Amino acid sequence: MKNYVIYLIALISGGLGVFAFSPFDLWGLAYLSLLGLLWVAKTARKKTALCAAFLWGMSFFTFGVNWLHVSIHQFGGAPLWLSYLLVLLLAAYLSLYPLLFVYLVRRFQVRSAAIFPVIWTFTEFLRGWVFTGFPWLQFGYTQIDSPFAGLAPLFGVEGLTFFVMWVSAVVFNIICALWQAPRKPAVVLSNLLLLLLIGALSGLSSSLSYVKNAADKALTVTLIQGNIEQNLKWDPDYVYQTFEIYSKLINQQLGKTDLIILPEAALPLWENEIQPFFNTLQQAAQQAGSELIIGTVYEDERHGKLLNSIINVGNAQYPYRPDSANRYSKHHLVPFGEYVPLETLLRPLGSVFNLPMSAFQSGDKIQPPLVAKNRRFTPAICYEIIFGAQLQQNLRSESDFILTVSNDAWFGDSIGPWQHLQMARMRALETGKPVIRATNTGITVFIDAGGKITAQAPQFIETTLTQKIAPTQGKTPYAAFGAMPLYLLSVLLVALRGMGLLIKRRWLKSAV
Repeated sequence: MKNYVIYLIALISGGLGVFAFSPFDLWGLAYLSLLGLLWVAKTARKKTALCAAFLWGMSFFTFGVNWLHVSIHQFGGAPLWLSYLLVLLLAAYLSLYPLLFVYLVRRFQVRSAAIFPVIWTFTEFLRGWVFTGFPWLQFGYTQIDSPFAGLAPLFGVEGLTFFVMWVSAVVFNIICALWQAPRKPAVVLSNLLLLLLIGALSGLSSSLSYVKNAADKALTVTLIQGNIEQNLKWDPDYVYQTFEIYSKLINQQLGKTDLIILPEAALPLWENEIQPFFNTLQQAAQQAGSELIIGTVYEDERHGKLLNSIINVGNAQYPYRPDSANRYSKHHLVPFGEYVPLETLLRPLGSVFNLPMSAFQSGDKIQPPLVAKNRRFTPAICYEIIFGAQLQQNLRSESDFILTVSNDAWFGDSIGPWQHLQMARMRALETGKPVIRATNTGITVFIDAGGKITAQAPQFIETTLTQKIAPTQGKTPYAAFGAMPLYLLSVLLVALRGMGLLIKRRWLKSAV
């Protein structure tokens, strides 16, 4: 087959993969996309296969994360051409991981359907770890509304990604066995049985329940969506209007709800600068019997840090104070958005490396739950919700809810916020904990322990969303052990495959 046909197949199958994610949610296309990658990896010549793998990644990631150009162009001040160029450079970097996958498949002449997902899991682990990681667009997320979603409480999104690649590899082996001459009915039959077994096990796992609702601990929670446009958020001339919007929405809910939650960095001034506002809010909340959780920008003068934080206000156990222990500070910061790597070299190069609020420092990786209304909330601020391992480690403490606050106004009316929401839903399904998600412009939602949205506010309007929500008791296997069982399974599969090859080689020698 001509090289240009192979490259075209790689580009088309890579781009199709994005339609498996939200907001398109055509989850079956995840398998078709990976089938395309496996086909070019195994049927083309080595050099062609490597080039095709890179093109597959370029198509997948360029389309999948193109929404990043919105923040670079509109809020970073970069020309449109430069914003797209930077997205292409990021896609080129991310494409190195499917390239590495194909290289390893060719280097070790992989044929076993069980080994393809092991190698894919390894390359995806690297993608989520190198340079602090960017584990966006893992194929496991596409399966949250599929019949196979029950694997997530067992193995997390990594396990679902493993499953998608495994099924794709089994189907690929069946197609090869039917296509090649002579045909191999035994291979087809064994792979079909394997496919049926995998499907049955994943379906069975969907019927299992690991947690139960604690209805007696339910809270009435109100989420406030201020809908502050990003180009106005840090405008000094718009500060009064921002405070007026949030004050109005808060006052409408005080005394009517147990807990009021504002989005990430809701107030456009340093928390330290507006202590009188917080003191007044503290008193009003105590008198009304409500509490608030507010996203703030906090300057920790003791340690010389600027922190992206959330803090509880209204708790009668103490008066409001900036150094309160009942605070969570974001640990996993967005590169270039919240901090600039090698900033002494890059910041002088232009406004694209000087986005508003890009000088934060990290909070601790493991922090105690945030306590409000005597309930424990495990927080994740914006970008952090995509890091399941970090959240799982923080959940080792007793927790009632997962709380995530965000500001997706950076990405406008793009597919980015919908992909972000899909990841938040996966955190609920993995851990068996309800997720409360408060955002500036949307998508503001309540998510139950099964990853289903139970209430959702419209995007891009100033509004509130209220629901009575109960915590869960118990732990899923993933909440208890994280992805470690999956990694152990991967090692076991490699070991078994190695032993099988060794036994086969010795048998052939003895037969000769």
